[in-house]
Amino acid sequence: MKKISVIIPMYYEELVAEECHKRMTTVLKSIDNYEYEIIYVNDGSKDKTLEILEKIAKNDENSKIVSFSRNFGHQAAVTAGLKEVTGDVAVIIDADLQDPPELIPEMLKLWEEGNEVVYGKRKTRDGESIFKLMTAKMFYNTLNALSDVDIPKDTGDFRLVDRKVVDKMNSLPEHNKFLRGLWSWLGYKQYAFEYERKERFAGKTKYPLKKMLKLASDGIIGFSSKPIKFIGILGCISIIISFLILIYSLISFIGNFGNITAGWTSIMFAITFFAGVQLLSLWMISEYIGRIYDETKGRPQYVIDKKINIEEKEETKK
Repeated sequence: MKKISVIIPMYYEELVAEECHKRMTTVLKSIDNYEYEIIYVNDGSKDKTLEILEKIAKNDENSKIVSFSRNFGHQAAVTAGLKEVTGDVAVIIDADLQDPPELIPEMLKLWEEGNEVVYGKRKTRDGESIFKLMTAKMFYNTLNALSDVDIPKDTGDFRLVDRKVVDKMNSLPEHNKFLRGLWSWLGYKQYAFEYERKERFAGKTKYPLKKMLKLASDGIIGFSSKPIKFIGILGCISIIISFLILIYSLISFIGNFGNITAGWTSIMFAITFFAGVQLLSLWMISEYIGRIYDETKGRPQYVIDKKINIEEKEETKK
């Protein structure tokens, strides 16, 4: 029998944890000739999420828990879950039930037909604000314009992935992973599975504006060096503008027209413009240098406090 591994990050999900487990196990048990495991990753929740998960794991040996020492973020939680996969195929899905678990059997059939990555592509996004929809569209348009890798629009982390692709992902050493981009970067045979995304079952979104900006930053910096190249273009434009201002000033002086004494406006414009260019350039460069610094420290992407129903791997024992 083949085996399905389902990875579910959990962060303050006490209102949905039990319903998520109920619906997930109902779906997985209905799939013939497949064993399953559910890997819950508690991302430092301080509510009753871990307590509920521990009760679930106690009554269900197919449920496994990885619990972080603190909140390390959604991408770290998914990464930790991928490290514990023992199945032939892995499914990544959020706990809020916006991505229906009932779609997994259909995605599994597409995998059996030879597709190695089946990613969810949202036809509709119920319950999301106009601001969220607009910023998501802007993000993917900007990312694809800057990136050398084509990253599908209207996708999240909901996907089904072949085990060999999971192994390749686990072998990547970088610290700040933008998984949606890395799946595309890895290649393999990929299929866009369109579906209608539902509203949250309960609770609030765990991706406020601050975390959305962090995710966008990881995506752009991790998949493009064009912002640095843009600095050179901006510098050339700035030089051209400064020469135009100089030429205008000389013609005005020689031709004795215009009020040169009032030229402080042009001077102030030039000073503030170039100061802005310099600060913008330094900001862009510092983002890349900051990522290099972060990687050189060699710290782990996350710290695990405890594992439940997970056997220690041989390489860890050694």
